[in-house]
Amino acid sequence: MERDVTETMVGFARTLRAAGGAADPERVQAMLAALDHLDVLDPSDVYWAGRLTLCADPDDLARYDRCFAAYFSGATARPGRRPPPPVVVRRSAMPVPDAGAGGGEESEGLKAAASAVEVLRDRDVARLTAAERAEVARLIAVLDAGAERRRSRRFAPAPTGRLDPARTVRETLRRGGETSLLKCRTHRTRPRRAVLIVDVSGSMSPYADALLRFAHAAARSGGRDVEVFSAGTRLTRLTRELRHRDPDAAMAAASAAIPDWSGGTRLGAELKEFLDRFGQRGLARGAVVVIASDGWERGDAALLGEQMARLRRLAHRVVWANPHKARPGYEPLTAGMAAALPHVDDFTSGHSLAALEELARLIAGGQGKGSAHA
Repeated sequence: MERDVTETMVGFARTLRAAGGAADPERVQAMLAALDHLDVLDPSDVYWAGRLTLCADPDDLARYDRCFAAYFSGATARPGRRPPPPVVVRRSAMPVPDAGAGGGEESEGLKAAASAVEVLRDRDVARLTAAERAEVARLIAVLDAGAERRRSRRFAPAPTGRLDPARTVRETLRRGGETSLLKCRTHRTRPRRAVLIVDVSGSMSPYADALLRFAHAAARSGGRDVEVFSAGTRLTRLTRELRHRDPDAAMAAASAAIPDWSGGTRLGAELKEFLDRFGQRGLARGAVVVIASDGWERGDAALLGEQMARLRRLAHRVVWANPHKARPGYEPLTAGMAAALPHVDDFTSGHSLAALEELARLIAGGQGKGSAHA
C-alpha cells in the first residue's frame, strides 16, 4: 500500500514538473513525509499535502490545480482556476484493464486513474482509442512549453553585476553628496522566440492533432513569442487561430484555416516560402525552430537540404520531431530526412505524451538526450 501511494504521488509530481511546476526531489520528499501524517484515502488531505509542499510561489497554484484535476480525476483543465476542484473518480473516463466493475475504495480509484495516466505517457498516440486520445489531449493542454530565456540589451537593477553610474550618482545626490553603496545593474532576460512548423500531410495525419495541440500549449505558454505554421502542399500561418484559450476551439479554428489537411508534402518549397516571407525578416533570427514531420518529401530533397542550411544560419537552434523515430530499428533513410538531418541540432520523436514533454524541455533550452544525427 505504501509503495502504491509513493509511486502514484511521484508520478503526479512528474506531471506537475512537466507542466512547469517546482516539483523538485526535495519537495517530493516533503510531500511524502506530509502524507505519512495524513489520511491518503481522503482526496482533500492528498490535495493539500501536495499544494503546501510542491508549490513554490503564487504562480504555481493555478498550475497545481489544473494538474491535480487532470491527473487524478480526468477533469478538463481550466487555466486560472484557484480553488481546488472536487475530486471525483471517473473510472469510465480512464478504463483500466482487469479493473473490477464494482465500486472499490476511493484510494483504489485514485491509484487506477494515476496508473492509467502513467501508461498513456509512453503510448504512441496513433494507437490510442478515442477515450485515450481525449485523455492525452487534456494532459497536453496543461503542458508548460514556454520558450527559453535569452539576454536582452536592456538593463535592470541588480545586487551585483556591472556598475550603474546613473543610479549611483542619483543615490549620492539624494544623500547630500555622501557616497554610499555602489549601485549595479545586469542585463534583463526575455523569452526567446519559438517557431513551430507542423506537417499536416497524409503520412502525418495520425500525429497532426496531438502536435497541433502541443503547438496550442506552446502558444498559450509563450504568448506573442511563439509562432505556429502548418505545412503540406502549402504554408499556413496558424498563430492567430491558436490564440484561443480553449484547446478545442483553437483546434476547430486551425482545422478551418488549413486548406491542405492530409494532402501531399513539399517541405523544401514550404520551408523556402517561410524563410522568404517570414524567417529572413526576423521570425527565424535567433529563434528556436521546431519542425514536426516524418520527412517524406515529395518535392526536391536537395531544395530541402538547401533551405535547412539557410534556416540553420538564421536560427538559434533547430529541433526536428519525427514520430517514426521511436519505432524499433528506425533509420532516417528517406531522402527528405537524410537531407535535413545534418542541419538539425536536436532530433526527437514527438509520438507520445512523454515525447511531447521532452520536446517542451528542448524548446525551454534543455539539452537533447542524444545526437541529432543518431
